Amino acid sequence: MSDITIRALMQIDNLQPKFAAYNGATVQGSIPLSGDTVLIGEFAPGNEVFTLIDRALKASSVEATSQLVEREFGFFILRSPSNAEVTAAREAILTELGASMSDRLKPTIANTQIINSVEPYQAQLLNKWRKGSLLVPGQTLGIVECEPAAYIAIATNEAEKSAEIDIVEVRAVGRYGRLFFSGSENSVNTAMAAAVAAIEAVEGQAQ
Repeated sequence: MSDITIRALMQIDNLQPKFAAYNGATVQGSIPLSGDTVLIGEFAPGNEVFTLIDRALKASSVEATSQLVEREFGFFILRSPSNAEVTAAREAILTELGASMSDRLKPTIANTQIINSVEPYQAQLLNKWRKGSLLVPGQTLGIVECEPAAYIAIATNEAEKSAEIDIVEVRAVGRYGRLFFSGSENSVNTAMAAAVAAIEAVEGQAQ
């Protein structure tokens, strides 16, 4: 395997409607749609992301949704309505790296919180920087934090699959990934369990 670290690599099929809409409002490139399959990766050194996306695009008909390099890591999202095309893109990246999915890092849960009956002033503070749904005072708020950051995407998709929730904010870039979601107390509890289970189910190398 090369000197590139696969911090995260995941293929998510059946993108959920609200998470798809959130991505559509925040991404740079091709907009993911509900039901799409996406490939999300996070690598170090960060600049390697450009070569890896080039290999994936040449090997398949996926479209580039996001590519960016922050202080330490490179991050991308590729999308297609075809699961097979996303698989081809994933395999092209792994071939380029001389790696397999077992070489990626295994994520860990850094923190979870559930806040019942959110106070109006805290809701307003969160609403100032959220990019998703407004957090309504009195709702229950769920927060999940994981490392590596990109894995918060699979937690978000599984949380939405499991319960009727609103996605307030998803931060998938940087050292830690964070998901903020809201709804009824029962819905948030159910979604929290699904999000945590999704992260814990990912196999890979211990950090």
